[in-house]
Amino acid sequence: MSDTKYTYAVARIRALEVSLFSSSTIEQLIACKDHESCLRFLTEHGWGGVDVPLNADAILTREQEKIWETIREMQVDMDVFDVLSYPNWFHNLKAAVKEVCTGKSGANIYFEGTPISKEEMTRIIREKDYQALPENMREAASEAVDTLLHSGDGQLCDVIIDRATMEAILAAGKKSKAAIIRDYAESTVAVANIKVAVRCCKTGKSLEFMKRAMAPCKTLNVERLAHAALVGLDAVMEYLNGAGYAEAAEALKESPSAFERWCDNRIIETIQPQKTNPFSVGPLVAYVIARQNEIKTVRIILTCKQNGLSDDSIRERVREMYV
Repeated sequence: MSDTKYTYAVARIRALEVSLFSSSTIEQLIACKDHESCLRFLTEHGWGGVDVPLNADAILTREQEKIWETIREMQVDMDVFDVLSYPNWFHNLKAAVKEVCTGKSGANIYFEGTPISKEEMTRIIREKDYQALPENMREAASEAVDTLLHSGDGQLCDVIIDRATMEAILAAGKKSKAAIIRDYAESTVAVANIKVAVRCCKTGKSLEFMKRAMAPCKTLNVERLAHAALVGLDAVMEYLNGAGYAEAAEALKESPSAFERWCDNRIIETIQPQKTNPFSVGPLVAYVIARQNEIKTVRIILTCKQNGLSDDSIRERVREMYV
């Protein structure tokens, strides 16, 4: 679909953006006195639906479904959006590998709406029919299965599949003609690498482990980042300051929750320019990311309310909104 043919779809998205939660709406949600009041607030704002019970999981699941229903109604090329779903696709691969190799069914959660169903994914892994998988999953699936069967190392299995996820996202970015996909891919993988470095620094992982877990990207030197993580968190922050990720360093200094918030906010910053994009697939992709971020933020607030956290503690965890 050419850029000019996205004009109608973008006009529709602009109308829908008005319904996205702003920072002030999120503040109103935080101000609700308890978990049930939050759920009522959401339904009053059109979340869930007539047949959806007043239940957090049901409401949030329905909102996820609405995202893709809306995009499909616009009759655009859905392949453009695959990159946004890769984490879910590869998560299901990881769940199937662990279920088949350990024999523990039901312990792994699968995402719905992926190209390969849970039943088919487990069949593929059980029969080692890797050719039935998308090409970007095959090698990771084979290696993860062999690793888990021979070593029993679930963490290494995770690393193999997580690295393959990052590589798939980067490959989609390089192949895409849409600038937003390229920018999204780079930001997503850079943030994932920083998360790996921080986690490995805190758990004392080896340089070899970190190199295996990180995926090279343009805006980070993963070799230097890994060496910094070997030294300590201060060295990681020093590297990030010099690499153009000073806000990440500041967030790390503040608190773990502030760092997690920065990771998600970085992606929202990446898509902000699409607000002024008159036509192209960019605003549609930005809308999907914005809605996913909105749902994640609401989930965080609901969980915090359920666990009795103060409003100030909740605000520390709240993500930046697109509008």
